[in-house]
Amino acid sequence: MNPTSVCSPSSSSGSSSSTKLWIVHGVIAGVAIAATIGAHAYLGRSRKFRSRVVGIIPARYASTRFQGKPLVNILGKPMIQRTWERAKLASTLDHIVVATDDEKIAECCRSFGADVIMTPESCRNGTERCNEALQKLDKKYDVVVNIQGDEPLLEPEIIDGIVKALQAAPDAVFSTAVTSLKPEDALDPNRVKCVVDNHGYAIYFSRGLIPFNKTGKVNPQFPYLLHLGIQSYDSKFLKTYSELQPTPLQLEEDLEQLKVLENGYKMKVIKVDHEAHGVDAPEDVDKIESLMRENNLF
Repeated sequence: MNPTSVCSPSSSSGSSSSTKLWIVHGVIAGVAIAATIGAHAYLGRSRKFRSRVVGIIPARYASTRFQGKPLVNILGKPMIQRTWERAKLASTLDHIVVATDDEKIAECCRSFGADVIMTPESCRNGTERCNEALQKLDKKYDVVVNIQGDEPLLEPEIIDGIVKALQAAPDAVFSTAVTSLKPEDALDPNRVKCVVDNHGYAIYFSRGLIPFNKTGKVNPQFPYLLHLGIQSYDSKFLKTYSELQPTPLQLEEDLEQLKVLENGYKMKVIKVDHEAHGVDAPEDVDKIESLMRENNLF
């Protein structure tokens, strides 16, 4: 099926299959906090800590790799709609909005019932677009989830997982998810790799293979990690992020999360069992549609 833009209202997709989530390297929610402020104090506080959560789907039309990608037809619905429908199944989100700078995308999203916030074309990445949208929301939120619009099969349990990880880690300002990297994707620069420390915090992200061994070959025995684009932020940090100057590693790798690490902030990582099926190029649409047909995901 050729990727063409569509925008037809349709009902939300059905419940997704449950996804097993676990924190990388056995990081258990709340342990670090309990060690410093006491278990009883933490349990009392956790009910309110970073409790108000908004999901924001940044969407722009003028993508260099795939123009008009949010509106591409995926089995009769625009991809942005499929992403929105999946996000609505997450239990931790109090509200969901689409943040865009394009009126065609805004009109499409309103037609299927999504709330839309217009943001400037000058936003350099999805994180900055999320911050612009956050400033325009009527209500205040503690956590912002940046939901990538090019993974239309993202499980809502992953959204819930990164939100809960951030809520349980007051020393982190950012949380994200990784999954196992397939050997055939090891050298693909569109598949971002991640390395994590023993406490479940990100060390580095790269488009190259990390770690890279001295043989120069992929080690089939090593558990390489693939970064999934979804991420959540402490809302106060999100404003700080947008005020930080671009950093050398961020610019070289073209990865916005590196600016967080280069400035010394901590990022929590969870590992999930997830088949990553992002739409990076037009040829990925056929792959997504075939997978949806095989699994009766309509």
